[in-house]
Amino acid sequence: MKKIKAIIERYPFLKLFGNRYVLGLLLFTVWMLFLDNYSYLDHRVLNKEIDELEDNIDYYRKEIKKDSIKIKKLKNNDQIERYAREKYYMKRKNEDIYLIEFEGEEKEEQSNL
Repeated sequence: MKKIKAIIERYPFLKLFGNRYVLGLLLFTVWMLFLDNYSYLDHRVLNKEIDELEDNIDYYRKEIKKDSIKIKKLKNNDQIERYAREKYYMKRKNEDIYLIEFEGEEKEEQSNL
């Protein structure tokens, strides 16, 4: 007991922690920040997951918009034919196809697939 009084006399701000209301408030704060099911640390993790999911939503909405534009274009027969000629090298009768590949374009085309 004498040691505690000596420490309190040496550091007067420690008298504040002797008050039961301050101790109760301190314990409540520690409990809510670190030990509770709805703690601050858990909320930080959940907020990061929410941000990642919102980013995914934005990405997929943009992809859906791009795909819907492509689908609208492919409803036209001329566009279907153009797509088939460019992607699958299809041809009409009495037609020859010559493929000219450059070194840089070949690598870019493979990376786009």
